[in-house]
Amino acid sequence: MDALIQSFIATLTDWGYVGLFLSALLAGSVIPFSSELVIIGLIRLGLSPTLCVITATLGNTLGGLTCYCMGHLGKTEWIEKYLHVKKEKVERMQGFLQGRGALMAFFCFLPVVGSVIAIALGFMRSNVWFTSFSMFSGKLIRYIGVVLAMNGTINLFF
Repeated sequence: MDALIQSFIATLTDWGYVGLFLSALLAGSVIPFSSELVIIGLIRLGLSPTLCVITATLGNTLGGLTCYCMGHLGKTEWIEKYLHVKKEKVERMQGFLQGRGALMAFFCFLPVVGSVIAIALGFMRSNVWFTSFSMFSGKLIRYIGVVLAMNGTINLFF
């Protein structure tokens, strides 16, 4: 299985920016995947860090918006069946998000809870434009942090 994942990541890296976009799209949805490995690999191969950050951010934001759309549809059984997120988890997140709205989409970059936040915002019918902008901002800052950490500009572990 590990060899299969390595082969898949190598294929995405071979595809350049398109592979990065697809990996970020997958990672932004509920599919557990690390687009960080692909972005680091591509930058080390000589691709533009700026274009890599923009490509990954766009793909990851669109992946997050798929979760938002699933929540917006309001089909709880689909969310439990296809996204493997329990209704109770979404309801708890809705309670937490109440009054905070679309600005909380900034935290959709977080592992595990990011998808739940996006689904809950969809259920709550938060403004899609504010949600998208907030989500994009959080994911952009995360990818900038990954690139800076890779270059040794910042040390994430002190």
